[in-house]
Amino acid sequence: MPMTIKEIAKLAGVSQATVSKIINNYDDVGAKTKERVLAIMEEHGYRPSYAAQTLARKETKLIGVIYAGKINVDFNHPFFVDVVDMFKKTIGGEGYDLLFFSNEKFHTKNENYLARCQHYKVDGCIIIGGEEVEPSVHDLDKSSIPCIGVDIDLQGDNSAYITTDNRTIASLAVEHFYLLGKTEIGMIGGLSKNLVSYNRLQGFREAMHTYRLPVNEEWIKYGDFFEESGYRSMKEWLTSGDYPTSIFAASDLMAFGVIRAIREHGLSTDDFAIIGVDDIMAARYSMPALTTVKQDKEKIGKMAAYLLRDMIQGKLDKTKVIVEPELIIRDSAKA
Repeated sequence: MPMTIKEIAKLAGVSQATVSKIINNYDDVGAKTKERVLAIMEEHGYRPSYAAQTLARKETKLIGVIYAGKINVDFNHPFFVDVVDMFKKTIGGEGYDLLFFSNEKFHTKNENYLARCQHYKVDGCIIIGGEEVEPSVHDLDKSSIPCIGVDIDLQGDNSAYITTDNRTIASLAVEHFYLLGKTEIGMIGGLSKNLVSYNRLQGFREAMHTYRLPVNEEWIKYGDFFEESGYRSMKEWLTSGDYPTSIFAASDLMAFGVIRAIREHGLSTDDFAIIGVDDIMAARYSMPALTTVKQDKEKIGKMAAYLLRDMIQGKLDKTKVIVEPELIIRDSAKA
């Protein structure tokens, strides 16, 4: 029969409360006492139950997962699938499980993330940024529940966020076009209401100005990071007869839509330079293989997990992490 905390305490000559504190890594137990108790636990093969640790620390070991926004890039977008998968693996290794929240009742009186998180007693939340974020997300951000945002600028005292340097993403694309001798450059960005879309557009304009490249406002369009919006934007340009021959699409999926529209119009992709963003797996297998600005999905997911863990444990204050992107040159835009 397995030993109990009571028996361990008796053997060590300490109280049950002291043993419980040692199990749950409290700091107010002397080093020698802690060493003696741990040695007895090891000698007798004692392993505290998951339930006992959770109860002692008043934790549920549950992490809420929220895809924020009326227009969001959730399970359908490979970039966020990869980020959340790495987050799941990393936070799972720390003993946490995930609870996904629905946002189907957007902007209704029933849409209250804070109340739902309190109901399920989650230890923390990861919030994935989308467009037109619900007001209740900001209520959650301001609460005492630790939150980590991915591509959403959280400002609460118990919140942090992580994002790629989106201005640099656009700058790398424009710089590459410049090095290829391209001057007829257009951009298909995301909707302009969130941090990611705004910074990529600003980075595009700044880089165009740096290299004294003309910005044609008709060659700036907006999409939703999915293929159809890239296709639609490129088709509109081609139909008008006034179109850029170098296109920076703010996601790989939109870049695939650009390629499809060019082919349907009877033109060759060899006559265009196309750059996407994300470096999803399909980018290396597309025809032509897609030049893209890589976001480090593994680093973002892993970093988000460790930041949230440390906030839950009180080891980390409000912070932000900016991850650097990397240009990956393939056939769609190379010399």
